[in-house]
Amino acid sequence: MSRTAPHAARAVAAGAAALTVLAGLAVRAFTDGDFAKYAGDALYTVLICALAAVIAPGARPAVTAGTGLAFSWAVELLQLTGVPAELSRHSTVARLVLGSTFNAPDLFWYAVGAGFAWVVTVLAASASRRYRAR
Repeated sequence: MSRTAPHAARAVAAGAAALTVLAGLAVRAFTDGDFAKYAGDALYTVLICALAAVIAPGARPAVTAGTGLAFSWAVELLQLTGVPAELSRHSTVARLVLGSTFNAPDLFWYAVGAGFAWVVTVLAASASRRYRAR
């Protein structure tokens, strides 16, 4: 990886994180019900994957996707303790990051988000390699 490659990769990952937040806001603004909830779950994990790529721009796509999935699952399982619910009562940020109530189907939708992030990252890396090979 060249000296500028980590900076470029971080910039792309940060852009992906910003687009993911915008997508989440759009889902909340224009949809509701189960679609909005589960799309939000998947996008939460996509955001975590993008942030993992910002932190470790040279990491393999499977590592960033696995990190995002593990983090998302850990947060969901933490909700079984009641700690996030208590923190959420006092902080909007805690409510956004930690949620408040365990919901088993969320675990599946986090995996969907991680899989989506993995596919996009693999395709982007492949396109980048083809572009550099020219």
